Amino acid sequence: MKSKKNIVFLGMMGSGKTSIGKLFSKKLKLDFYDTDDLIEKELGLSVSEIFDSLGEKKFRELEEKVTLRILNKKSIVISLGGGTFLNKIIRKNILENHLSIWLKWQDEILIKRIKNNLKRPLASKATTKELTNLIKKRSNIYSKSLYKVECDNLSKQELLKKVIKIYENN
Repeated sequence: MKSKKNIVFLGMMGSGKTSIGKLFSKKLKLDFYDTDDLIEKELGLSVSEIFDSLGEKKFRELEEKVTLRILNKKSIVISLGGGTFLNKIIRKNILENHLSIWLKWQDEILIKRIKNNLKRPLASKATTKELTNLIKKRSNIYSKSLYKVECDNLSKQELLKKVIKIYENN
């Protein structure tokens, strides 16, 4: 049986939410939305540019508005920005109405994937210790998601199969 709920991928930046979300949506013929992309389109600026020119607070306000709007759609796939699920209003909406899947990786793997990435404002200048602390803090919130998929040592196709199985069982 296939779920009619939205499928929401969450996790740290660099966890593969967008790439797995796109593969998943294509395989199941569902529309795909990336909240960071939607925010960038709305303002005509990259996430980094928004952080630099308007600040994180303004970004988070826009993120809430855009995310809550997209969550009103039905039977879609959503990739959340790394910090989106930390928002209590968004998190409550997702946990009550949607299928949430946390793509979880070992800290070392995530750090290698995101360190010095200029497209990721919170990571681009962070030390390894700061990134480890950010991952730990966010993981406490991500753990509230309905499902957790351990991604270490999985290929994209193996990961996709796990996610499809979760979807089909809901």
